[in-house]
Amino acid sequence: MLLRDATRTLMKALTLIRAQGLKHRMEAPESFLNRINQLCIQMTHAWNRQDAAQSQRQRKQTLRQMDRLVGIVRQHARRYRDLLDQQWEQTQWTRKQAEQVLHRMDQVLEQLPQARKQARQRILSGQPVANEEKILSLYEPEVQVIVRQKAGAEVEFGNTFFLAENPQGLILDWELFRQSAPADSKLLPRTVGRMEKVYGGVLKALAGDRGFDSELNRAGLDLEGIYNAVCPRDPRQLKRRSRSWKFKRLQRRRAQTEGRIAIIKNVFLGHPIRSKGFDHRELTVTWTVLVHNLWVLARMRQAAAAAAAAAAAQQKAA
Repeated sequence: MLLRDATRTLMKALTLIRAQGLKHRMEAPESFLNRINQLCIQMTHAWNRQDAAQSQRQRKQTLRQMDRLVGIVRQHARRYRDLLDQQWEQTQWTRKQAEQVLHRMDQVLEQLPQARKQARQRILSGQPVANEEKILSLYEPEVQVIVRQKAGAEVEFGNTFFLAENPQGLILDWELFRQSAPADSKLLPRTVGRMEKVYGGVLKALAGDRGFDSELNRAGLDLEGIYNAVCPRDPRQLKRRSRSWKFKRLQRRRAQTEGRIAIIKNVFLGHPIRSKGFDHRELTVTWTVLVHNLWVLARMRQAAAAAAAAAAAQQKAA
């Protein structure tokens, strides 16, 4: 995927430069795009083979073809990059516009050797690539590996988003992590501290899944006088706590948070999020939380007005 993305970005940049009249001898950029797409399809089909050994040979053969193609693309891109840098005055672009195209190409050209090495190491040599050395995206360096350990999503890529909401659905606290997020048990004291600082000592109860449970967190919630409805890790404790109606009610309410995350991600933010760069994504999330809370407050006001109108109508009829 990295080799495909690099080819697309560089060939599209070359198309823009050639349209300005700066040209070197080469095949049409579209031919490189067609060839890299065909090789990506071949790589996908190699995974579907039942013979594991044959599948591995097909993957290696396809990667070698992709690597040779990307090497040619890189040579063409470097020539065109230098040509634009030296002769940009012959185009209709300003220097700033030319620098925008140069920056787009440099961003890919600088990472391309490591991306090619990473692909060869993983597929040809069969060796894993360390997370700190791994390129996950040519365009978003802050993207992290997120280990979910769930069916169909053992590993995902992106930035971890944490939120806490009240029973009415208002988001009270949130955090988007630039680096890998700490364990859930370490997030609990952070969010409680932020909410107490902003809202004062109004927290009466707190619910969460078993990832937030720890002996330190249980002691901290007890010290703060906050009812602990976090799901215990110990099955025996869970069985004992489940005898409490309050604990069971708060645990059932916790399930709504999964739906809240889906609403934020798919309805308000859009999937995928269009903001580029972590700072812009963080700002977008902040504005999104504000808009979401205004939407929830408006619905609560509409519901209250409808209930009042229904009560008035019933009283009048009586």
